[in-house]
Amino acid sequence: MATYKNIQKYVKDKYGNSIKTCWIADMKEYHGLKKRIAPNRISMDTKTNPCPKDKMDMITEAFKHFNMI
Repeated sequence: MATYKNIQKYVKDKYGNSIKTCWIADMKEYHGLKKRIAPNRISMDTKTNPCPKDKMDMITEAFKHFNMI
């Protein structure tokens, strides 16, 4: 499984966009992939930085590239 840094680098190299790790975590949850709970997470019920709709396809493509989905 690819690390968050691997996914960020892939998206940066392919699309020229920087993505946040919280967006990757949000997309992992969306696709049903296992993720850890961040130690600095304030609430389990709310998301302060959900993945923007325009970045979802880029992150999903990275997951496919690394055979995560």
